Amino acid sequence: MEAFFVSTAVVAVAEIGDKTQLLALMLAARYRKPWPIILGILCATLANHAVAALIGAEVAAWVGAETMRWILGVSFIVMAGWCLIPDKADEGPQTARQAGAFIATLVAFFIVEIGDKTQIATVALAARFQSLIAVTAGTTTGMLLANVPVVLFGDAIAKRLPLKIVRTVAALLFLVLGIAAVAMPMSP
Repeated sequence: MEAFFVSTAVVAVAEIGDKTQLLALMLAARYRKPWPIILGILCATLANHAVAALIGAEVAAWVGAETMRWILGVSFIVMAGWCLIPDKADEGPQTARQAGAFIATLVAFFIVEIGDKTQIATVALAARFQSLIAVTAGTTTGMLLANVPVVLFGDAIAKRLPLKIVRTVAALLFLVLGIAAVAMPMSP
């Protein structure tokens, strides 16, 4: 359960103000169909994060525990710095106007999430916890916790959310995880 809860918390906090959250807001404003958009986010995130978790678990199996501990520690510390850099709304792909809300969301979210900090965090979390299902479920839950309210209540949330504070909290969370990974030996 620790893998699930840590994965959920890390991604939920890191996702706030991220480009995929901005994409969710744009899709919600464009299509005004929240449930197909939410379903698209769910499906795209499950697919993307399952692949990322599988990669993380495989990498952890190839390298020794001591090397993996340092790779994870440095990765999380780098993620802390990355969290402090604001995303811009225009960084994602433009979806075709004829695509439905579900297909547009599915394709756009899958593509935009490639190489994103939450995908990289998923790789690192899967390597750390060696639990493909718990990490994928947790990171997907975290993605939904951050994006569903934006789809449902986007305009009101965007006006009141102090993104600088949220980015700082996310950076601190990654920093703590990085220090913990370096300080504590990994379980076999």
